[in-house]
Amino acid sequence: MLQIYNTLTKQKAPFQPLEPNKIKMYVCGVTVYDYCHIGHARVMVAFDLITRYLRCRGWDVTYVRNITDVDDKIIKRAAENSEAVDQLTERMIEAMHEDEDRLSVLRPDIEPRATAHMGDIIDMVQTLIDKGYAYAADNGDVYYRVEKFAEYGKLTNQNVDELRSGARIEVGEAKESPLDFVLWKSAKPAEISWPSPWGDGRPGWHIECSAMSKCCLGETFDIHGGGPDLPFPHHENEIAQSEAANGCTFANHWMHAGPVRVNSEKMSKSLGNFFTIRDVLQKYNPEVVRFFLGRVHYRSYIDYSEDSLKEARTMLERFYQALRGVELAADEGELGAGYEQRFFEAMDNDFNTPEAFAVLFEIASELNKASREGDAKAGQLAAVLKRLGGLLGLLQQDPDSFLQGEDKAGEISATEIEALIEQRTAARKAKDFAESDRIRDSLAAQGVILKDSREGTTWFREG
Repeated sequence: MLQIYNTLTKQKAPFQPLEPNKIKMYVCGVTVYDYCHIGHARVMVAFDLITRYLRCRGWDVTYVRNITDVDDKIIKRAAENSEAVDQLTERMIEAMHEDEDRLSVLRPDIEPRATAHMGDIIDMVQTLIDKGYAYAADNGDVYYRVEKFAEYGKLTNQNVDELRSGARIEVGEAKESPLDFVLWKSAKPAEISWPSPWGDGRPGWHIECSAMSKCCLGETFDIHGGGPDLPFPHHENEIAQSEAANGCTFANHWMHAGPVRVNSEKMSKSLGNFFTIRDVLQKYNPEVVRFFLGRVHYRSYIDYSEDSLKEARTMLERFYQALRGVELAADEGELGAGYEQRFFEAMDNDFNTPEAFAVLFEIASELNKASREGDAKAGQLAAVLKRLGGLLGLLQQDPDSFLQGEDKAGEISATEIEALIEQRTAARKAKDFAESDRIRDSLAAQGVILKDSREGTTWFREG
């Protein structure tokens, strides 16, 4: 039985959906004012792995991930760039999709944008006002009354009294209490805005997700997910808004991906250790990056470093080296069922990818042994490895294509490598072993490793 850790209950428990065999899942997406960074990639890959696995096990998953396309940061960046808000957001959404495609992240079933749900947002704000959970202030803003929601803080074990003691009302705010948060912001001069019963303005960040999730999945759904920085205040505020407005449970299970640290420090532009997905993909094969992000349990932190990515490359090479030159069997036999059961047991245990990958490494080891011994099981093992790897969005490339990589500036090209291998083959036939060794050593110094066999010489680039 599938077990999932719930951030709300702080424990792992058997998963029970609202409807048999159906899962409704909402994951908070990106605020599109800049290129996505490696922390975004971690969340994208984590929930892509989860969605892929659930579907392979027969669950009917409706996966919703929103786009925040109106926000203070977006407005500020658009002004800095002297471009319209919608021009900036369209550029960044296109770039986000390009990054996802390269990482083999499947698109969500529904990708709502905040600007397309203004009517839903305004309706929910009005409902909260009508129920006494929100109020329109004199400055045109609308605020949520935190202290009226008795269960505020239940997701992250926050104490309202302690929160109140550390909260302050900023200049320009017209709150009744320093804990209250904004639902609707009155328009500033020349700023993008929408008409509302409280005057022209735009939504606060938190209310956007409450309205979009209700529109796409209903008042109560199965799983709400997101990144490590969202439980407080964003998800805490979503719960307060949605449960006050709808009068029922918002989400039954809460899942949060772990953070990405850079050399054990928090990733930050101010520290100079901030990397966009595009930065990383300029240096590393997208599948290496996906493997790097996916092989750590989704709730654990990931330490991003050059050494970590090189290690991921080396580990992924082990799979492709095992698959190289092996013809996949059409029938996996009993081998497939045995390994599949252990793989599923690992993933059913709160999506434990480290244990699942341990099964894959065991298959690769047995595959190498079978290949060396000429055992007919090699084809079956290769088929199992490729199929189970595919459930995680991995190992679907041609082994030679992955191992040899693409030509990059400053590196010896595939054409040049093949020409040198031909020269080396001729030297070996002429018994000029000194020249043969020289060519081999020269290629090795450039990160190209040769492997001789009865069928000839193959090569791969060292990670």
